[in-house]
Amino acid sequence: MYLMTARHRIPLSDGNSIPIIGLGTFSDTYTKSSETCLASVKRAIDLGYRHFDGASLYRNEHEVGQAIREKIEEGKLKREDIFYCGKLWATCFLPELVRPTLEKTLQHLKMDYVDLYIIEMPMGLKPGKEFYPRDKNGKWLYHKADLCAIWEALEACKDAGLVKSLGVSNFNRRQLESILNKPGLKYKPVSNQVECHPYFTQPKLLKYCQQHDIVIVAYSPLGTSRNPQWVNLSSPPLLEDAYLNSVAKKYNKTAAQIALRFNIQRGVVVIPKSFNFERMKENFQIFDFSLTEEEMANIEALNKNIRYVDMFMWTDHPDYPFFDEY
Repeated sequence: MYLMTARHRIPLSDGNSIPIIGLGTFSDTYTKSSETCLASVKRAIDLGYRHFDGASLYRNEHEVGQAIREKIEEGKLKREDIFYCGKLWATCFLPELVRPTLEKTLQHLKMDYVDLYIIEMPMGLKPGKEFYPRDKNGKWLYHKADLCAIWEALEACKDAGLVKSLGVSNFNRRQLESILNKPGLKYKPVSNQVECHPYFTQPKLLKYCQQHDIVIVAYSPLGTSRNPQWVNLSSPPLLEDAYLNSVAKKYNKTAAQIALRFNIQRGVVVIPKSFNFERMKENFQIFDFSLTEEEMANIEALNKNIRYVDMFMWTDHPDYPFFDEY
């Protein structure tokens, strides 16, 4: 795949396109950076990032929007140069909540539309103001969502011009098929955002999605923080891998750059999260070299088929997606 720093978009099935590298804006308090989201997004734009992955759940969409507006006002770019992905959280899984939730995101961003809006996960939680609803005993409060009805509400948002493209996240094949096979489907998902990196390469899901013109967007493409509250620590830290580091030495790169290059050469979009300026800069410098076919195969062989982000707290949810093979 021929990609350059100045031109690194790939096509989506609906005629739009997505930058193959973006900046994740999730903020984990366990590894909280001294840099603010606002300052980091502005710096990222200066470095060349045009794709920003956000969510109402992250509670910082207003900062992302402000950073983008300030850079537009400086004349650095135009709104159409930016690709913003927002997410419909699990407590908003009622058709009548879809448009108001998206409109709230647009209010926070102070934008007229988002470029991509995705269902954040296929598991519904009790609708309401609490992002993580539990009962008085601490038990999770679940909601049986009608994903097809939610999808129809999203299609109406696209028709209204509030969003350019529609996608999903953390969907397995069966859950994707429930949308793809929906009677009267107007717009199919253009993307599926899932965990994907050299220790969890997702070969079967990737092949299935590519067969259906669905782009895989890789979250945690460099592994994750080692936060025991939500991370499966049974896999070792990805960036300490000996082979990745040996390849990095050959190209005078870092293990992180090798891991990111591996995915983009497979046509997988990467959204590494960092608010550290040097790491943001490093993560973007992946367009001046290519891995050989042998190196790609060797990195593929590192697959341990173990998720860092297995959402273990919700394994008893009837729509938990990760019991299926893919």
